[in-house]
Amino acid sequence: VQLQASGGGLVQPGGSLRLSCAASGFTSDDYAIGWFRQAPGKEREGVSAISSTDSNTVYTDSVKGRFTISTNNAKNTMYLQMNNLKPEDTAVYYCAAGSSLFRLWRLKAVSYWGQGTLVTVSS
Repeated sequence: VQLQASGGGLVQPGGSLRLSCAASGFTSDDYAIGWFRQAPGKEREGVSAISSTDSNTVYTDSVKGRFTISTNNAKNTMYLQMNNLKPEDTAVYYCAAGSSLFRLWRLKAVSYWGQGTLVTVSS
C-alpha cells in the first residue's frame, strides 16, 4: 500500500486548506484511512478517519465542525477539508491506513503511513 499526501502550505488564521491523500495497493475492500498530525514538541495525534465499508467518520474534538474528511473512490483519494484554521492546527499532517476504523482510530494500529505534509497557520 502506498499513500501520497499533498496540499499543505501556509495559511492565515481563519483560512482554509484541503489536504489530499492518493492511495494505491489495497488488496481488501475493508479498511480505514485517515489523518494524523504532529506539532513541534508534541506527540502525534489522530485528526480524523473514515471507514471504507460504511463511510463512518470520526474526528478529534478540537477539529469537529471545522474539518471534513471524505473520499473519492473513483480516484482512490482521500481528502481533508480544513476550514477556520487556527494556529494550533500547525503541524505535519500524515495520512495513514489500517485494517479497520476501530483499529486505526481506537488502537492507533496504523498499518501504513504516507509521508507528511506541513500545514502552517500564521499571520
